[in-house]
Amino acid sequence: MDNRRVRSTGWFIRLSLLSIGIAVGVATTEARITRIEITHVESPTFEGRSFGEVGPYEKLRGKAYGEVDPADPRNAIITDIEHAPRNANGMVEYSMDIYLLKPVDLQKGNHRLFFEVNNRGNKRFGAMNHGSHGPTNDPTAATDAGDGFLMDHGYSLAWSGWDIAASPRNDGLTITVPVASHRDGSKIEGPSYEYIAFDNDRTTAATLTYPAAVLDKNQATLTVRQFLNDAATPISSSNWEYVDEQTIRLLPSDTAFKQSHIYEFTYRATEPLVAGLGLAATRDFVSFLRYEASDDLGNANPLAGDVQYTFSWTRSQPGRYINDFQTLGFNEDENGRRVIDGMENWIGGSGGVAINYRFAQTARTERNRSNHFYPEAIFPFAYPVLKDPVSGKTGGRSARCLASGTCPKVFEVNSANEYWAKAGSLLHTDTEGNDLPDPENVRFFLVSGAQHGTGNASRMGSCQQFQNSTDAAPALRALLVALDEWVSSDIPPPESRVPRVSDGTAVFAVPQPATVTGVIPRESLGFPKIPGFTYTGVITTRYLFDFGPRSDNGIITHYPPRFIDRPIYPSFVSRTDVDGNEVAGIRLPSVAVPVATTTGWALRGEGYALNDGCEGSGQTIPFPRTQSERVTSGDPRLSLEERYGTHGDYVEAVTQAARRLMDERLLLERDVQRYIKEAANSEILK
Repeated sequence: MDNRRVRSTGWFIRLSLLSIGIAVGVATTEARITRIEITHVESPTFEGRSFGEVGPYEKLRGKAYGEVDPADPRNAIITDIEHAPRNANGMVEYSMDIYLLKPVDLQKGNHRLFFEVNNRGNKRFGAMNHGSHGPTNDPTAATDAGDGFLMDHGYSLAWSGWDIAASPRNDGLTITVPVASHRDGSKIEGPSYEYIAFDNDRTTAATLTYPAAVLDKNQATLTVRQFLNDAATPISSSNWEYVDEQTIRLLPSDTAFKQSHIYEFTYRATEPLVAGLGLAATRDFVSFLRYEASDDLGNANPLAGDVQYTFSWTRSQPGRYINDFQTLGFNEDENGRRVIDGMENWIGGSGGVAINYRFAQTARTERNRSNHFYPEAIFPFAYPVLKDPVSGKTGGRSARCLASGTCPKVFEVNSANEYWAKAGSLLHTDTEGNDLPDPENVRFFLVSGAQHGTGNASRMGSCQQFQNSTDAAPALRALLVALDEWVSSDIPPPESRVPRVSDGTAVFAVPQPATVTGVIPRESLGFPKIPGFTYTGVITTRYLFDFGPRSDNGIITHYPPRFIDRPIYPSFVSRTDVDGNEVAGIRLPSVAVPVATTTGWALRGEGYALNDGCEGSGQTIPFPRTQSERVTSGDPRLSLEERYGTHGDYVEAVTQAARRLMDERLLLERDVQRYIKEAANSEILK
């Protein structure tokens, strides 16, 4: 039907891995990886580069095939699994791409699995290796290993497909899951919804995630609005058409969608994928690598007998996936064993990835302006089991793992953007905005002033200001070491670093009637009035959406959803200092010893829906260099000259800030030295 269901083609090379000394045994679990096929081995990889005492690494690529028992309660939670085709044993099957990087000599490794949950099929682990080389899905060159941080420590690295929306292009990791259908073989149909927006004036067609069940335009609705909080205007059926069952366009046929306008399309779709099988696939693959000797055919597990501890690492979308993975109980395998011991979730926010729904659209992500009407931000948000006074529901991210005794230790690490654009504060508050005590197994960290990922400080894109280049990777590396020590040696972790109501660092959003956003008042935030700079305080707020009476079972009948005309779940951000930099969280040297105001939020520029939220971007607003420049411009922020005096004083301030963070286990020595070197080589006050 489309390239989201990648079918295996060609001949697979089945390789026996017995040469690396792995014993063969037959797995006996019910939901399991039944077969692995290694199609490519490169040993050594990274051009033979050796990593400390661990030595060289090797690369293994291939596919894994699995099956789940739909009657098992741990699988029955998967939406539409009862409508999936079954094999002769009554099981539901899936297959996925797999990829491993491991020490050639496993005995020299640290006996730990670093499992990166891929982002839309892509590997993002380069940041953990301080990689200056561009991202690649097939790391091969010596430079692809960056500084070798993970390899120097001896981790075995693994990836597997899970995302139905992932593309196989550029070696992306994919998964194949079945299409749900009625028992009599007839197609399932139901409502679906597309949020369509292009930041150009050239696009003339939009692709639908699922095929239309019927091409009757009277059973579909297309609307448009320029700004997020505008009322949607219906587009007459005479002004658009179906090109085919999965494409629509405006009429006349060469008409482009208006730049940065929001189009919404509701229609009747068919052929829903059983997307939630991706959760079981991740569970079963990590469990296989950890616990099993071989597959059903005797093909050896490449890590058999080696893995003592398992860690997951995520960046962005996969962090939301892991939120769902935990909430839905997939950290327990079908033998009742814990799958992942330690989780470091980076920029996942407080929502999920909406994977366990009929007509799931896992590529979507809600921010200030986009994709508000998908089931991403659904209670529960926090880990403890709470009663939601609005919906009347009781739940918590840890509810299932507490019942099964399979809870992992977790570091939830978010940028400022997740607080401004994804209501990240709900991770550590109740639904009425009160601080929650940290769960025994979870710590929370804000990387102060950072945008969603690392931005390009010389690029604006569709935003009004240059992006924010604050790089969280040094803190993430230190936190991985701390998480490992917590899991493997029971060494207490660093204390949480987030804004709190109790210490006055939390600034709450103020509701805006008839909108899906709120406002952070400048006066409450403490943000300075910077000449030539626009401040609106726009922030994403959370609502109780009504997706229909069957939504708790993954079946949405109301698209777009109905919602009460006010924010329901209070959320907040960190207060700022007089420079506009956040006071709560991990203040990396770029924030603790600033040369600019750096924010986790941004506004759209002229021609791009001016002053709507600029999604995941942040901003860099440089300080004046001299007192004279500051006075002339009327900038209230002290100049570099007034702050630091000399270049040497600036370098010393960076040195002290970096060493304080190292003492707090939030930086490693190698990154401290990088900060000092970068400051010394900078042009600040030279």
